[in-house]
Amino acid sequence: MRRAASLKIDHVTKRFGGVVALNDVSFDVTQGEIHGLIGPNGAGKTTTMKMLLGLTAPTSGTVSLFGQPLKGNETRILPRIGSLIESPGFYPNLTGTENLQIFARLRGLKSPNYIKSALELVNLPYRDKKRYAQYSLGMKQRLAIALAVMHDPELLILDEPINGLDPIGIAEVRDFIRALCDERGKTILISSHILSEIALLADDIGIIDHGVLLEEESLAELEQKNGKVLRFTVSNAPVAAQLLQQEMGVRDVAVENEQDLTVRDLRLDTGAAVRRFVEAGLVVSDAHLYEDTLEDYFQRITGGEGIA
Repeated sequence: MRRAASLKIDHVTKRFGGVVALNDVSFDVTQGEIHGLIGPNGAGKTTTMKMLLGLTAPTSGTVSLFGQPLKGNETRILPRIGSLIESPGFYPNLTGTENLQIFARLRGLKSPNYIKSALELVNLPYRDKKRYAQYSLGMKQRLAIALAVMHDPELLILDEPINGLDPIGIAEVRDFIRALCDERGKTILISSHILSEIALLADDIGIIDHGVLLEEESLAELEQKNGKVLRFTVSNAPVAAQLLQQEMGVRDVAVENEQDLTVRDLRLDTGAAVRRFVEAGLVVSDAHLYEDTLEDYFQRITGGEGIA
């Protein structure tokens, strides 16, 4: 049985003057799972997350959290959420613990166990003398996530939490985000433009571009759409595609540019296709089978525009 949705966005549109930041977006995030929202910078990811935190209101449509509409229920709902949207204003001359102590007092969290548990969760020391200014990028990002989870929220909203990190920092952040879900039962909405990292983290994925949610599905479903494809490099790709479609009955042909085309129907006899191209006077430079990636899929459904 599918678990309840921790958050639901229903036909949401957001306009800033004449600019449409989100256009009729609908999706939900299942309780206890990680939902990845992927898209290039400016696609609408941050706007979506700010609406979930009540920082900006939708022009139309509804936002619901924990089965309740956000509008009118902010004081009951928002304390159940932890977020990382922009880098927190940590004091550079204070330690990580001292910075969290300030935020804990502002939130009315009196027990030091809140701070200690949050730091342990992200593998930062509780009694360290190192000041925030001396932290690496990975340590700074971990401290920001410690702040987001310090009050033990049910739902985490993390906007580009691995942005700017080196490979070691990315792996560290990825591991404890996954652990938050698997071991602590947290529901997590995470945005990124790094598709390969989202693929290692998320249970479900939404692809957004220019404010439009193009697809929303499980990672398993998305991976099924990616697979092996045939790629040909010829002197005239449009003519080659026409030959495949009209003479060889191949339907799933995509012309990438003047010289490259891809075929997703693996029943095609590659040798026969090459011979037909040569008979038609085309020069064949390459014909090979390759594995499609998430980046390839994103480019295909957005008309060739990459992410990063």
